Amino acid sequence: MREKPLSRDFFARPAREVAPDLIGVTLLVDGVGGPIVEVEAYQQDEPASHAYPGPTKRNAAMFGPPGRAYVYRSYGIHWCLNVVCLAPGRADAVLLRALEPTRGLDAMRARRGVEPERALCSGPGKLCEALAVTGAYDGLPLDEPPFAFLARETEPEIAVGRRIGITKAAELEWRYGLAGSRFLSRRF
Repeated sequence: MREKPLSRDFFARPAREVAPDLIGVTLLVDGVGGPIVEVEAYQQDEPASHAYPGPTKRNAAMFGPPGRAYVYRSYGIHWCLNVVCLAPGRADAVLLRALEPTRGLDAMRARRGVEPERALCSGPGKLCEALAVTGAYDGLPLDEPPFAFLARETEPEIAVGRRIGITKAAELEWRYGLAGSRFLSRRF
């Protein structure tokens, strides 16, 4: 079957609609990656979002247009990749938390310095390190190289739960994952 790339229009919806639809979508960065198995939705009007205080130099990519990358450093250590959603001026984004590594495993292992597939992309920082995503990718379009988002072929069973590692709006169940996947950052 021929792989079908997602268009920018796919992302021109609220993050809470895009997030579950990303489960099972294949993410490739320069040909390295695999199916997305875990994400979290964030929207501008909730306090856990980087956009909650309004536009800044750091979060500018979140304010659109949709179908672009928002990449930031977490705790000054790890890069985190988000996809920008909705419409220009409205800062919705989906954090990519984990994927099942299926393409370019040797490159991922070299970048991460680990062997087990389970450990390669089971967290947002690990995912970025394995795919060599850095702040240089912030604001880049998701439908052009180095990115490729390829439509899923089947409808997955999706687990839903609370987001991880936040203290504000922690009660919101805006984390989505592939039910039963061994590649999640944390079980549901």
